[in-house]
Amino acid sequence: MNKHKTVSFDNEPLILVDGEDNVTGYETKVNAHLGDGLLHRAFSIFLFTENDEVLLQQRSGTKPLWPLYWSNSCCSHPRRGESYEQAVHRRLREELAVDVDLKFLYRFQYQAIFGDTGAEHELCSVFVGKVPAPVRIDVNPGEIAAWRWMPSVDVDRLVQAEPERVTPWFIMEWRRLRTEFWPEIHDLRARGLITAA
Repeated sequence: MNKHKTVSFDNEPLILVDGEDNVTGYETKVNAHLGDGLLHRAFSIFLFTENDEVLLQQRSGTKPLWPLYWSNSCCSHPRRGESYEQAVHRRLREELAVDVDLKFLYRFQYQAIFGDTGAEHELCSVFVGKVPAPVRIDVNPGEIAAWRWMPSVDVDRLVQAEPERVTPWFIMEWRRLRTEFWPEIHDLRARGLITAA
């Protein structure tokens, strides 16, 4: 596996959906993010350690939407003909060169505009996983500019004090994880294969 190959393409077809996650069609990634955006299927992944640290990534500076903003461990879109389960594990391997057991928590719809460039308009499924301790990540530089394991309390401060440094979906997801799902995340067991180089 070439961990550093190009894994995102403007012409890859995204899955358009309604608010109930029923497929309504397909559109290229670039077109789905123009203007106010077309509602499409997406996912976000949060990787935690047993000491309540979470892996954050800084998005590549080449991304058209929210370049160099800090965000959750990994996020992307299922591809046509691909299940959520297939998509989340594919993307972990492509972006971080790791794989780990994941648990689905919830799905939500949001829309966020990035100036005149375009927008995210997603029905986003949120997954979490846990590793025993911070692991070395071999990031794909086409997707990620930087990364760090951060204590959850420091993430709370980042979201509260410097929201302009992080992606809008990350703020929404983090607040909900902390208020609704924290006991469930805390009780997760670290398991699954870690394949970081």
